[in-house]
Amino acid sequence: MEVKRRTAKTLVSKLGSVSEQTRTEALCELRLISKHDAESRPLIADAGAIPYLAEMLYSPSAISQENAAATLLNLSISSRESLMSTRGILDAISHALRNPTSPDAAQSAAAALFSLLIVDNYRPIIGSKRDIVYALIDIVRNPNSLPRSIKDALKALFGISLYPLNRATMIELEAVPALFSLVVKDGRESGVVEDATAVIAQIAGCEEANEAFRRVSGIGVLVDLMDPSTGSNGRTKENAVSALLNLVQCGGEQAANSVRETGLGVYDGIADVTENGSAKGKSKAIALLKVLDAGSSILQDPRFDSLSSHSS
Repeated sequence: MEVKRRTAKTLVSKLGSVSEQTRTEALCELRLISKHDAESRPLIADAGAIPYLAEMLYSPSAISQENAAATLLNLSISSRESLMSTRGILDAISHALRNPTSPDAAQSAAAALFSLLIVDNYRPIIGSKRDIVYALIDIVRNPNSLPRSIKDALKALFGISLYPLNRATMIELEAVPALFSLVVKDGRESGVVEDATAVIAQIAGCEEANEAFRRVSGIGVLVDLMDPSTGSNGRTKENAVSALLNLVQCGGEQAANSVRETGLGVYDGIADVTENGSAKGKSKAIALLKVLDAGSSILQDPRFDSLSSHSS
C-alpha cells in the first residue's frame, strides 16, 4: 500500500509540471491506475489530484480533457465526498459537458455526475446547476450524440429527477420534448427507450408535468408503449405505467380524464403489467387502475372484472 501511495503522490505532483508532456504522461498513467486498481483511487484523491483534474476539464486538448474526465469518473466510485468538496468541480464538469473536445469527454463527465448522484444529498446541489441540467438535456436531444453518451446523460438526468424539486426545472429546460422525441425515434440502441421512460416517469411527478406532457401528446406515447405490438420490454411498460400514475396523482382529474380518453388500449396495457410485471410494477398498475376506475365506465367491460376486484 505504501508503494501505491508514493506512486500516487509522485504522479499527482507531475500534474503541476510546466512540461505539457510530463503532465500528459502522468495523467494517462493516473487514468489507467484509477481504472484498474480500486485501492489506488482514494490514494490518488488524497494526494490532491482532483483540483488538477478539474482544471484540466477546461483544456482545449482532447487528450487532456478526455483523460481528466475519465479519471474523475474512476475516482468518483470511491471518493465522492472528495470530489464534491473540491471548489469549482461542478462548474468544471459542466464545461466538459457543454464544450467537449471529444464524445468520450462528454460521456465520462455525464457518467461522473451519475456516480455523484447516487448520494441523496448531492441531488439538490447538482440539480440546482441549471447549466448542467441543460447540457445533459442537450446531449439527449442532439441527433449527433452517440448512443452511449445519451445513455449516460439519461442516467444522470434520472439521478437529478429523483429529487422532486428538480423536476420543474427539468421541464422548464425542455426535458419533456427531448425525452419523448427519443422514445418515438427508431433505430436507437437497445435500452435507451427504457432509460428515457425511467426519467419520464420521475418527471411526471410534479404539477407542471400535465401541461408539458399534453404539448407533446405524451400520454398517447406512453399508452402506445404498453401495447404489445410495439415490442416494448417489461421494464419500459412498467415505466409507462409509473409515469401515468404519477401524472394522474399530481394532475388530478384532468390528467386522469386525459388518460381515460385514450380508450380501451390503456386498460389492456395495465392488465398486461398486473399479470406479467414485477411486484412493484403490479402494485403501481393496480393503483393506476383504481384512479382510472373511480371515474370511468369503461371498466364495465367483462375483461376487467378481475382487475376491478383487485382494486376494490
